Amino acid sequence: MTDFEKVMCKLDEIGRNSKLIHIENDKMFPDKKKIFAVLLDTLALLFPGHYTPQTSHSDKSVAEIVSSSLAEQIDRVLSLTGRKSAISGTEIAKKYIASLPELKEVLLTDIEALYKGDPAAELRDEVVTCYPGFFATAVYRIAHGLYEMDVPVIPRIMTEYAHSKTGIDIHPGASIGSYFFIDHGTGIVIGETTVIGCNVKLYQGVTLGAKSFEKDQDGNPVKRLKRHPNIGNNVIIYANATILGGRTFIGDNCVIGASTWIVESVPAGSTVLYSSNTEKMLQLWGDNGSGI
Repeated sequence: MTDFEKVMCKLDEIGRNSKLIHIENDKMFPDKKKIFAVLLDTLALLFPGHYTPQTSHSDKSVAEIVSSSLAEQIDRVLSLTGRKSAISGTEIAKKYIASLPELKEVLLTDIEALYKGDPAAELRDEVVTCYPGFFATAVYRIAHGLYEMDVPVIPRIMTEYAHSKTGIDIHPGASIGSYFFIDHGTGIVIGETTVIGCNVKLYQGVTLGAKSFEKDQDGNPVKRLKRHPNIGNNVIIYANATILGGRTFIGDNCVIGASTWIVESVPAGSTVLYSSNTEKMLQLWGDNGSGI
């Protein structure tokens, strides 16, 4: 056995003894390049002329290519993770394609929110083509649909692609209402169990995160428990505000000032401003329940 073969054998041994899924050399978990292509082709279906299809085939439409490629990746990841699904990858992919008209209707509300909310936006088409906040939101909404269909891994690959391109980190499990507006965007973090109402505007650096999380008897985090905040309708959250906790509720029509740190609920209609005087902050928004 050569030195190279010894190294490869050792790597294989370490891999088999790890807690990672053992994947043979001829497989992927799953193929990220193909998922990126599915994502960008979906954007081309939603906004033709604004996004260019990544794949083409003389005998198939872009929708057919997206459906077949996505089905292959879903079946692969379901098989590798041992996750059981009541329907096949092909059926999930067909549901995904069928959901695109409804998805586009919601995305048009996001475009409208950005266009009307930013004086620098001269065209709605400019929002679609140029704005990182819209791109991150569109990718999130695409991924969220698959997340809701209980597809593992693939939705996270999609949102992490947008994260790498924009600096905006939205977990596909978050629930976000219509007319969502991300301005500038860099550094925004929206956690998995965050719930955001309609007509909400976030500026750069906002964190909607967890204050803490429960652990099981082995010391591992318990998955998918509610641990991120709830944001009402018609809320504005300015730059670098941090809101934490699954029992933290920001009421409707609130304005959250820049650089604030919030771990307790805020009544509807409140304005919260940063102050080094804790008593002054409490006078502004009171104490209405603590975050987790």
